[in-house]
Amino acid sequence: MHDPIPVRYGLIGSGMMGQEHLRNIALLPGVSVSRIFEPDDGMARASLALAPGARRADSLAEVVGADDVDCLLVASPNFRHAEQLREIAALRPLPVLLEKPACTSLDDVRALAALQRGYPAPLWVAMEYRYMPPVARLIEVVHGQQDLGAMVMLAIREHRFPFLVKVGDWNRFNRYTGGTLVEKCCHFFDLMRLLMRCEPVRIYASASVAHNHRDERYPDGVPDILDNAFVTVDFAGGQRAVLDLCMFAEGSRYQEEISAVGPRGKVECFVPGPGRFWPPQLGTAPLPRLVLSPREPKGPHEIVVPVDPVALAAGDHNGSTLDQHQRFVAAVRGQGPVEVSLRDGLAAVVMGLAAQASARTGQAIDLTHGEHALADLLDGPEPASGRT
Repeated sequence: MHDPIPVRYGLIGSGMMGQEHLRNIALLPGVSVSRIFEPDDGMARASLALAPGARRADSLAEVVGADDVDCLLVASPNFRHAEQLREIAALRPLPVLLEKPACTSLDDVRALAALQRGYPAPLWVAMEYRYMPPVARLIEVVHGQQDLGAMVMLAIREHRFPFLVKVGDWNRFNRYTGGTLVEKCCHFFDLMRLLMRCEPVRIYASASVAHNHRDERYPDGVPDILDNAFVTVDFAGGQRAVLDLCMFAEGSRYQEEISAVGPRGKVECFVPGPGRFWPPQLGTAPLPRLVLSPREPKGPHEIVVPVDPVALAAGDHNGSTLDQHQRFVAAVRGQGPVEVSLRDGLAAVVMGLAAQASARTGQAIDLTHGEHALADLLDGPEPASGRT
């Protein structure tokens, strides 16, 4: 057996999520981290402890230009993603794994859509939820159609803990995150498009800031990040999906519950939250599960979906980050496809921004015409010179 082709990462941003990536990269044979650009001294020290062979860089340009870097991971704050990807494209267009969301504004959606069309290397948006083992099994069932028939309805519930503390608390504000329905929920809009295999045409959201961060004060003002929402999405094929989000429900047994229904039956998956948050006095944390419920013969069939304990211990995303890196590295080596394109990531951002607009205005947002029209944003002409 041949040794794997060496792959050396450069990291742009290594806060909480960047460090999860580092723990998972360390598990991959033939893969290492050589450079890290992280402005915060504390996060940089923690990151270098996870990747002792890496060197701290003083700038993004230093990482991109290093001759010991084969690919990049961008895990900086959301509002930096678009400008940094443009800088990478101008300096040296290496393969990039870009943390979600791909960007935070419609103008940046247009600019990055144009950038992707001429980018010569793999661009992959990190959508970890696709690779959670129980979610991956649900996707297989839905796309196989043998159990459900063609899916008609999809319901996604995430009842979880509030946003965690980040450097500078940038995740408390819509202007830096794109809003909760972009920052957090781009994962779910991506899953909706993936499962439906067609495009959304209309989105309606009802949301508020009901509980979290209301007593916090910052130089930027009072946090305005949403902490609960219902979102309904209509799709071009006549299917519909709904998202139920609550970010002050960390007492739940499962963090994510997804249900897909077709004319022959239903499939559900249940995903526990990060094991480190499970109260030890309650014993062993719950296991992920898949439930198949055919209409005939009636009777739910429950399957425990095991997760590699090493992958599970390496992060907060139910073991998915390791699988994602394995697939990205295969794409870097020329041994596999890009499974989550920048276009996919941008489509999820547009849906999130439209949902934010709907929650703000109380109106359903058309995704086929107007400023949130997906096709115009993702496949239209390049933005005017100077537009960002």
